[in-house]
Amino acid sequence: MSMPFYVSPEQLMADKAEYARKGIARGKSIVTMEYADGILLMAENPSASLSKLGEIYDRIAFAGVGKFSEFDQLRKVGVRYADVKGYAYSRDDVRGRALANAYSQAIGDVFTNQMKPLEVEIVVAEVGDPRFEGHEENSLYRVQFDGSIGDHQGYCVIGGSAENLEAHLRAHYAEDQPLGEAVRLGRNTLERGTNGDPVPPKNLEVAILDRSRSGRKFRRLSADELAGILEG
Repeated sequence: MSMPFYVSPEQLMADKAEYARKGIARGKSIVTMEYADGILLMAENPSASLSKLGEIYDRIAFAGVGKFSEFDQLRKVGVRYADVKGYAYSRDDVRGRALANAYSQAIGDVFTNQMKPLEVEIVVAEVGDPRFEGHEENSLYRVQFDGSIGDHQGYCVIGGSAENLEAHLRAHYAEDQPLGEAVRLGRNTLERGTNGDPVPPKNLEVAILDRSRSGRKFRRLSADELAGILEG
């Protein structure tokens, strides 16, 4: 009788992590950053039909990199989670932190219990609202392929060469900058991942959580609006 092939738990987890990192690194980066009136989400995405950014609920947005089918399924799960919680309790009870924690648990369970981990990295962004005590400030949560979760201030980068792009933001980011400056900084940051090659507006997917809007805060920037901002 042949002996079964043995792999230590440590080696198995390391192999899963390496597999997931390689899949995520192949994707284009996404920059999420606070600006004066809300939160900007910007992705290099030449596809007109496959969105990396999406609305989850009134004040909450989602960004995902890696394997599209996997992070898009997570986005849909988040929408259902928020809808059910808002219906059962109140729309005001739907919070980004609770959603990010739910994502962290779900992704972590797959990483621990399944042979193949999810090749995804996501950001949950919630724009602050002065009407809600304890939630006046913006929130940015990054959830990685193993379920680990981090709370970011000011900006967050996922996918591709995230460390290089974060270093650029660290050197140039300013609080309370207007939308136009944030958009231009976002594109300049994404271009760091293309060895300085320009990223045309048509290859950018851009959305904002605009604090000044009544009701739903999520809005996509049209190609014409984006081009006007970048030329300004």
